[in-house]
Parts: sequence; C-alpha cells; structure tokens
Amino acid sequence: MDSLFAAPPMVEQERMVEAILFASAEPVTIKELGERMPHGCDPAEALAHLRKRYEGRGVQVVRVGDAWAFRTAGDLGYLMQRETVEVRKLSRAAVETLAIIAYHQPVTRAEIEEIRGVAVSRGTVDQLIEMDWIRFGRRRMTPGRPVTFVVTQNFLDHFGLESARDLPGLAELRAAGLLDNRPSPIGGPNEEDDADALEAGEGQSELFED
Repeated sequence: MDSLFAAPPMVEQERMVEAILFASAEPVTIKELGERMPHGCDPAEALAHLRKRYEGRGVQVVRVGDAWAFRTAGDLGYLMQRETVEVRKLSRAAVETLAIIAYHQPVTRAEIEEIRGVAVSRGTVDQLIEMDWIRFGRRRMTPGRPVTFVVTQNFLDHFGLESARDLPGLAELRAAGLLDNRPSPIGGPNEEDDADALEAGEGQSELFED
C-alpha cells in the first residue's frame, strides 16, 4: 500500500543512514536500516550514495558479513596502533580450533578433533564462544545430530573480513610470519586446496537441519 506521506529526499535518507551507522556500536543490516527509517525510504540506495561519498576518506563505509559499518581506512590503520589493547592471548589449541572452524565451517567437534589429531577441550570452545568469535551452527542430519560450529560476524569484523572467503591462504599466512613451516591443522597437504575448503559446506544443505 502506498504511504500517505512522500518519502524524504534521497539526500536526507543518506543523512539518516549516516547517523544510524555512526551511532551504532555494531554493524547494521539493510533490513535494520529500513526498520528505523521512515516508510517509503530506500536504505540500499541511500547506503550506496553514502559509500560513494566516503570513498577515499579517512573513514569508509564497509561491509561486514551481511551488515554495514563505518571503519578506519585500511591504509591508515597504523595510526590506531596506540589505541589497540590486547585483552587476552589465545592458546595454541584455541588458535588451531578457530582456524579449523574458519576454514572448514560448518564443522563438528569430532571433525575438529580429527583434523587436529587431539581432543578439543570444552574450555577451548567455551573461550571462543565467550569472545563471540564462533557460534553454534545447524545440526548435521546424521546419527546423533551433532551440532556444528561457524565463525561469527564479530570474528569477520575483528579481522576486517567481508566473508570467510576473504581468509588468506596458507602461503600468505606463512609469508606474513603467522604460521611456521610445520604441517598446519587448517588444511591438507596441498595448499591449492585451501580455497576449496571454504566451499565444502555448500551444496550439502540436506545434511543439516535449521
């Protein structure tokens, strides 16, 4: 049904989106923008205009998962180093578990243990869940209906990723000094298969339940 009132001019809608993103502590989806804006607004178009306006600026409108937020331009990140506080250092077990989930999601605890070759402690999983870097995914439609784990939007936001497909490959991680030359638990012997691992969960929806 048509609205009794005309939608605000696009320039005003753009200002509304800007205000919402600026004030929000978390990334905001298009749907959430639409729910906050007056009836008849087009938040997607307003967002597109806003993104273009901020191109090349010190802060930019970036996509985080299926949501949007203001973030410091990537090339200016070094200016924020003094503001960065490392709250807690992850154990090697937590790092390996997180990496396996990120590269192989959705993945069950048994699959994580098979890849690592050792049992996954409850404390390790609880720590990652508490940090809001992983969450429970859908259950596998297999005997026992085991729950799966996936990374969260907060994980993507923390590492500046739009989606899990933006994760670096093993060669990039080693070149950056983030991995040693020992066999890594996040992939197989062939590094060229890393990208394919991100597609492992696709086309298998019949194996899961909501």
